Amino acid sequence: MRLVSLLPSATEIVYALGLGDDLVGVTFECDEPPRARQEKTVVVGGRDTRGMSPAEIDRYVKEQMSAGGDLYTLHAGALAGLEPDLILTQDLCRVCALPSDHVGEALDHLGCRADVLSLDPYSLEQVLGTFLEVGAAAGVPGRAAALVAGLRGRLDRVAAAVAGRPRPRVAVVEWVDPPFTAGHWVPDLVTAAGGDPVAARGGLRSIEVSYAELAAEDPQVVLVTPCGFHLDGAREQAKAVVPHFPGADVWAIDGDGLVVRPGPRLVDGVEAIAAILHPGAVPAPPPDRIARVA
Repeated sequence: MRLVSLLPSATEIVYALGLGDDLVGVTFECDEPPRARQEKTVVVGGRDTRGMSPAEIDRYVKEQMSAGGDLYTLHAGALAGLEPDLILTQDLCRVCALPSDHVGEALDHLGCRADVLSLDPYSLEQVLGTFLEVGAAAGVPGRAAALVAGLRGRLDRVAAAVAGRPRPRVAVVEWVDPPFTAGHWVPDLVTAAGGDPVAARGGLRSIEVSYAELAAEDPQVVLVTPCGFHLDGAREQAKAVVPHFPGADVWAIDGDGLVVRPGPRLVDGVEAIAAILHPGAVPAPPPDRIARVA
């Protein structure tokens, strides 16, 4: 089966299922594993925002959305040339990836008969369910079941390690300028790690808030996990967050690697957050995953 992934988390799922050799197309943002973008055909492009501040990125996104523009470009010719059997896409967030309706329209125009599977989880449990969906669609349900069982085992070990301990109040800042609070599956990660998520929207979309609203929840720990950034970017942006929470511990986290992408590494994120909230209860993650800022 020839697979095309139109979002980074789906690429990670494909590799976790041992289907990397069947993957023929990816997006310009698929950086895990690193060889994916180097070895596969890139079928989705977008603006390079590396030189832009969080406020500039936010302004660009809002302008594009209000004008009915697209944040991503589907290279339809490249997609057709790959002759895919299964395309993995999403409708969860127009800011994060190409919507599935764009894919369907392109396939109709090209006369391509590929199946399209949209992955749209809103909770950690639903994220695990998408692994089973991909496994079934790709013909490897046994591998998917084994993957999910292994991840559940790790979650159970974290739960046992933090059981009975005080649960710190935790605020998650998913974007710093303007601030966005935690949504979708992110509050589930905090809960699974032994924390009490505050100012959060579990199972719902993340929304713009004010720092005053976040601070009013009196968090003991603040996690800065900006979407689209790894630890270096998160650490730099977290410096602007610190003044708003003078009584809290502020940590930067590799957002793309551990928190915001709904792939297998979310369990790495639970383990990393547990190490922050309950030092010594679980092994500390590698130094390129989390960093205390204040």
